[in-house]
Amino acid sequence: MAQLKIHSVNISEKKGTVKCSVPSINLTFNGVEKDAHSGKWHRQVSLLGIESFQKFEVMAGRKLAFGEFAENITTEGVTLYHTKPFDIFRNNDIELEVTQIGKKCHGDRCAIYQEVGNCVMPKEGIFARVKVPGILKPGDVLEYIPKVFKVQIITLSDRASAGEYEDRSGQQIVERVENYFRELDRQFIVRKSVIPDDAEILRFQLEQAQNENIDILITTGGTGIGPRDITPDIVKTYLDKEIPGIMEMVRHKYGQEKPMAYISRSIAGVIKNTFVYTLPGSLKAVDEYLNEILPLQEHLFFMLYGIDNH
Repeated sequence: MAQLKIHSVNISEKKGTVKCSVPSINLTFNGVEKDAHSGKWHRQVSLLGIESFQKFEVMAGRKLAFGEFAENITTEGVTLYHTKPFDIFRNNDIELEVTQIGKKCHGDRCAIYQEVGNCVMPKEGIFARVKVPGILKPGDVLEYIPKVFKVQIITLSDRASAGEYEDRSGQQIVERVENYFRELDRQFIVRKSVIPDDAEILRFQLEQAQNENIDILITTGGTGIGPRDITPDIVKTYLDKEIPGIMEMVRHKYGQEKPMAYISRSIAGVIKNTFVYTLPGSLKAVDEYLNEILPLQEHLFFMLYGIDNH
């Protein structure tokens, strides 16, 4: 597992100024105590790698001091700008969650930019928020733990669960989801199961997903109006928040040409920190729904976890 060595910890009491190295910093749920950037927001703590320092020193033509880029923590060992939001840095005492890579450059309010005419922080610095508070000091080491997204696919079909035909829609979802996370360069685990159209079995699967902290749960099948179509009815009783607009938009978009799309009772929502989507059972419908859902998913994660980066 990759490790992040702490070279310096730095504080400034005023925004737009260089930070001064200190013996240690106290990380609270608001960020770095006594630092100008602390607060109840997603950019509580800034980090910059010594690797970036060394590149920029050539451009500046002088030795740079830790804190000159207004970073709270100067690090070595992990290429910070290759990390992703929701990744974790932790040791036995503290935990930081990555929330943003880079930032908009405010040259007129940046001391190093005013001197050199450029700054490395907007491209190579990252931001994090405090998940577990504690003391951090030079010489400490944090483990880097990339976020692994966990996805559960459930096909509801009496016939497929009995082996009477192949579960093609569930496999289609698996392939689409895997391609989605590969394109984002994210780590992921996708698990698929096939169950009959049975309310109690579906309830068990939903509860198990909560215990295992599944990030996305997608069902396929059981969204019609037949006597065994129970998927949205069961799922809806578990939702903490429904997201009706997604499914309404899909039905309206495709239903104008194919009125059968209006019959689907598919729903979307959140159970705790799990996104849940109930899709119809046909391959064509699965693609139509995922074409609209997947482009929204990353932003939905940011919203759910309170990261206002737009």
